Amino acid sequence: MSPLREPTVVGVPNFNASEDAATLRAAMKGLGTDEEAIIAILTTRSNAQRQAISQAFTHEYGRDIIEDLKSELGGHFEDVIVALMMPPAEYLCRELHHCMEGLGTEEEVLVEILCTRTKPEIADIVDTYERLYNRPLAEHMCSETSGDFRRLLTLIVTSVRKGARDEEAGVDPARAAEAAQQLYDAGEAKWGTDEEIFNKILAHESFAQLRLIFEEYKNLSGRTIEQAIKAEIDGELKDALSAIVECVENAAAWFAQRLRTAMQGAGTEDKTLVRIITSRAEIDLAAIKREYERLYDKTLESDISGETSGDYKRALVALLGPA
Repeated sequence: MSPLREPTVVGVPNFNASEDAATLRAAMKGLGTDEEAIIAILTTRSNAQRQAISQAFTHEYGRDIIEDLKSELGGHFEDVIVALMMPPAEYLCRELHHCMEGLGTEEEVLVEILCTRTKPEIADIVDTYERLYNRPLAEHMCSETSGDFRRLLTLIVTSVRKGARDEEAGVDPARAAEAAQQLYDAGEAKWGTDEEIFNKILAHESFAQLRLIFEEYKNLSGRTIEQAIKAEIDGELKDALSAIVECVENAAAWFAQRLRTAMQGAGTEDKTLVRIITSRAEIDLAAIKREYERLYDKTLESDISGETSGDYKRALVALLGPA
């Protein structure tokens, strides 16, 4: 049982890559740039269609469309457009690499990308990362994180090789009951917490299987797994495990909360805004919009419009689709 896909961007019928490439070339040639044409095309095409435009552009003009766009655009608007032009796994790998490079590591970005995706998506990210950076993602993360948090992330990226968390394999009620008992014994039933058991089960099982395990846990202990994690575990590991639990139960609500946090308080976390809107547009952005309004009694569009401006705002709002 996979969650229903609710994209806001599905691509266009009667798509013609060469025509789009020609329109984009005209929008960037000569004096001035036609930002409206760029937004109109790139926010309505699917990623597969954008890759076809990119190939047509190189074929017709002998140029790299991303380089041309970068030279014409700037600021956060450029970030949105470049994100849209990259294959999804490459874009997420670039974000992972960026959050670990230099001084300090942005742990919340690791959580946002790695704890919220299905096994096939993680497998794609792991392969792409090694191809792009010539080093395994697990190895890079190990040098940037520590403790139980590091162990959890490492399990997530290495267990895809073992075929664990296979969304298609169906669910196993007997195994779910057993896992729920292990979680209970590792947490509430003892003094201190055995984080390793939590890590192993939450990193290995498919989202569908985890959903069943969490139901069994509630029957067993009378508390939700989320309440147990908040009571038993703290720090970065708590955030990571909570993200997995919340994404199993309602991924759209988790992303809605992350967007809200990015726009609250002084300043806006533009990188988070760009990353979530562009990377979820073809997955569940329509559901995220709905959850945002349910949780905060405001539309996502109105909050984004209040926090952004110009072509950057127009591009994000276009990706949100009709209200």
